[in-house]
Amino acid sequence: MTQPGMTAMSKAMQDCVEACMSCHSVCEETMSSCMQMGGQAQMQIMRALMDCAETTRMCADMMMRRSPMSAEMCAMCAKACEMCAEACMGMPDDEQMMRCAEACRRCAQTCRSMAGATM
Repeated sequence: MTQPGMTAMSKAMQDCVEACMSCHSVCEETMSSCMQMGGQAQMQIMRALMDCAETTRMCADMMMRRSPMSAEMCAMCAKACEMCAEACMGMPDDEQMMRCAEACRRCAQTCRSMAGATM
């Protein structure tokens, strides 16, 4: 349901919000997995996961409220997602990391599309 004066979200925007929220959830799950593993090598991955989780949540929120800064946020979100995917790819034998990298890449793709769209 839309508020008076607000247009319905486009399918592309809905898909992007869903990709952001899915990516946010997977990043949070992956952070938990990293904490259980421990080790200093995980710190770079943890930073990327934290940045990605926060950025995707904020990006989805901004799109849902039709912020005039949504396009810029989508561009930044795409970058954070790509960085997180790369960090996760550093552990190719870890199933959770690969799941996270895939969610990050999917989110980055939809965010790049939205960054170029008129919101």
